[in-house]
Amino acid sequence: MTIFTPANIAALIIASSFAAGLNVYATVLTLGLLSHTHAASLPPGLEMLGQWWVIGLSGAMFALEFVADKIPGFDMVWNALHTFVRPPIAALIAYQASAQLSPGMKLAAALAGGGIALVSHGSKTAVRAAVTPSPEPVSNIALSTSEDVLAVGLTWLTTKHPWIAAAIAATLIICAVFAVRWSVRLLKKLWTRRSSVTSPASTP
Repeated sequence: MTIFTPANIAALIIASSFAAGLNVYATVLTLGLLSHTHAASLPPGLEMLGQWWVIGLSGAMFALEFVADKIPGFDMVWNALHTFVRPPIAALIAYQASAQLSPGMKLAAALAGGGIALVSHGSKTAVRAAVTPSPEPVSNIALSTSEDVLAVGLTWLTTKHPWIAAAIAATLIICAVFAVRWSVRLLKKLWTRRSSVTSPASTP
């Protein structure tokens, strides 16, 4: 039986929470399949993810998000709605992953998981807001696909090499902060340019 130390649980929470902020359904589906096929061991509190009904539901929602997240314009609505889905589920996963720890540590884990997912989700939404106005759909589709691949890959890696996955996630969190700043600045420039074009010319 695999022994999960607090350090390993913390690493798993950091990486899986960041992945959940990108695509929570892909994260849950990957964890569930790895647990069900015994390809990886999960902390005792996450054993339920290996049940078929969880795998089936998360798989169906992942398929739906795979399409919805690649439609320019609609992806913004989808991601806005998932502000109320991704962080809470990430917090619940973190809480369950730390089930063998003290109540205080479980609460801290839940807050950390939800916070990390919120940062990840926020950066995804901000970058998507900057890319969506582009008239061609290729960049939007490529960005969404890369997010799906990253969510699945990081989730798999955290079950095999949790500290490597946590280090990658920590690096991406820093990048996410800069991505949000870049996106906000870009959106401000686009808004200023659009306002100057649409505003009536001043009369002498």
